[in-house]
Amino acid sequence: MLKTVSLAAAIVVAALSPVLANPVQRPHTTVGLVAETASVAPGKPLTLALTMTPQEKWHTYWKNPGDSGMETTVTWDLPPGFSAGDLEYPTPGRLPFGGELVNFGYEGPSTLLVTLTPPADLAPGSTVPITARAAWLVCDDQQCVPEDAELKLTLPVGDGAIDPANRDLFARARAAMPTPVDWPVRFNTLDDRFTLEMPWALPETGIEQVLFYPVEDGLISYTATQDAMVMNGTLRLTTKAGYKPDAATLSGILTVKLAGAPKPDAFFITGERDVELPALLPPGKVITSGGLGDGHGGTAGTGAGGAGADGSAAPGAISLPLALGSALLGGLLLNLMPCVFPILSLKALSLARAGESARGGRQEALAYTGGVLLTMGLLGGLLLALRAGGEAVGWAFHLQDPRMVALLALLMVAIGLNLAGVFEITTRLAGAGQSLASSGGAKGAFWTGALAVLVATPCTAPFMAAALGATLALPPALGMAIYLALGLGMALPFLALGYVAPLRRLLPRPGAWMDTFRRVLAFPMFATALWLFWIVGRQVGLDAMVAGLAVALLMALALWLVGRAQETGRPMRLGWALAALLIGVTGGLAAPRLGSADAAAGENAGTRLASGTLTAEPFSDAALDTLLASGTPTFVYFTADWCVTCKLNERAALERPQVAEAFREAGVAVLVGDWTRRDDTIAAVLRRYGRDGVPLYLFFPKGADRDQPQVLPQILTPPLLIETVA
Repeated sequence: MLKTVSLAAAIVVAALSPVLANPVQRPHTTVGLVAETASVAPGKPLTLALTMTPQEKWHTYWKNPGDSGMETTVTWDLPPGFSAGDLEYPTPGRLPFGGELVNFGYEGPSTLLVTLTPPADLAPGSTVPITARAAWLVCDDQQCVPEDAELKLTLPVGDGAIDPANRDLFARARAAMPTPVDWPVRFNTLDDRFTLEMPWALPETGIEQVLFYPVEDGLISYTATQDAMVMNGTLRLTTKAGYKPDAATLSGILTVKLAGAPKPDAFFITGERDVELPALLPPGKVITSGGLGDGHGGTAGTGAGGAGADGSAAPGAISLPLALGSALLGGLLLNLMPCVFPILSLKALSLARAGESARGGRQEALAYTGGVLLTMGLLGGLLLALRAGGEAVGWAFHLQDPRMVALLALLMVAIGLNLAGVFEITTRLAGAGQSLASSGGAKGAFWTGALAVLVATPCTAPFMAAALGATLALPPALGMAIYLALGLGMALPFLALGYVAPLRRLLPRPGAWMDTFRRVLAFPMFATALWLFWIVGRQVGLDAMVAGLAVALLMALALWLVGRAQETGRPMRLGWALAALLIGVTGGLAAPRLGSADAAAGENAGTRLASGTLTAEPFSDAALDTLLASGTPTFVYFTADWCVTCKLNERAALERPQVAEAFREAGVAVLVGDWTRRDDTIAAVLRRYGRDGVPLYLFFPKGADRDQPQVLPQILTPPLLIETVA
């Protein structure tokens, strides 16, 4: 009887399996999970297919996406004893974009294969649940959208016979795969040229094109022409080397297109470095395989995503030179943003102090630039590393942690007290943290530049959005180049003051006024600290803000005691020890409050969603879909309490009565995404629209598609908003 029930259950599950494996529809891609067999045989490997069909004019990516993009990944949830092999990708095509990049991927449907190995002790009549969590990037020539799906498949335990309904699907999938070969392939890089050589037993004539797709990134330049020739039973290909010319081994796909053939033949090759291999082709017939914009596999490109250079265009791609130029200009304009003013005033004082010496001015300018570039590089590198590890983080991510915000606030208090003359930084202590604000010379300039970057991140200037958005799709090395260009733009005014004598002569001469000016500068520091403590309160509640202020108060007391010791000539060791004790004890007491982020985050939920006279609701994908499905015009904006640009726009434009009246007359609904605390959902939405941070303002007119909103500039005005919704 029990066997009969088990058999009946297996038959029911087998009948329901196609339902569980039905394709999943995402905004731009349809994906599905299909088994080659109708059942799972104990100990017998079975093959699954991940089918991916992007919308027309959209594409997905190969394992090595090329100059930009992202490979498809799958995380498996399998029963005990099961193991999954690596994803097997079909042969990709070249996807040139914008005259600057070449990517590798699939413009039409593609099928990725994976082999599962079950244990040998599966019980007959039982069932096997399989869950695959797939994540991929899909792009057109305007934008890139990260998508994901959870795919479920349930199979009975049986004989593992091929499912006739899926036979053709797997036959086509295997035909699209490159043929593995064990040819003795060797390669070398010499004088910026990459050379690949292998024996060739196939026809030597009638070859129209040869292309190499390396699995390892950085071996070759993807935009460069690949030249190849076949002579005396040897095929040799040469092209420009990439940024990793010293690899010891390689693997990849070699495609060879013969005249009259409907498609290229594809071979999966592996090879080892041979330092004796010359870099140039010997005399003979060269097959020009094409460079940027040439090659089989289509001509669609991928966008880095993001707004146009002025921040007002619809989401679209920008070329790498434009992204670098936008970053440079955005960094330059960042100096005009209010969050950077307190630190720039410190630099102004430092330059005035060095104004009589051209050499001193140049040294300080270089040191300040070094501090900016190093800190921007470290911040950008950490951001790229976290993203590579799967973290959903963006620009100013460190200010989403209340502990980091509190530390910056305390640092501002210490700098303010030093500027006010409460205590001094002696030569012995010049390496301490506060010396970044007050010590003179190159060391002080360096730390001032480092601090300027940390406090500049709450602001975003015009031209920055497109550049930072481009880092979402570019390889890490190019993404780092954009961050460094942003830092260079930020440092440019001070480089100019250091090296252009007429500009330096405009600075006031050093004098007694500098001591007064220094003390005046303490107040912008205290104001910045107050603002940072307010952010702590918004992030984790009033108790945490008070705890942080208590630490600041006792720290001020400790530093005052140090200052008194300095004035009286007493040994300062006891004063510094007392300062460290007070700060350590109060910091230890405050840390639990600052760390209780999740509990306190709910306290402020809703209170920060009211935007003056505008009626707003919290953002969610479901809420947006509901509004758009009902034909309601919708305005969506993403903000954060630490984003100064966001707050200025709210005060100057979004909270104006005439704006609220225009929204009411047009029947516009408002959704607000608050990114003050880390929120992976909002981070994913920002990436969807090619942005790396806030603010982001989107307007969906009546009947609009959620994937084609009107992206507003980062600086809002009431007339702009009224005209947009009219």
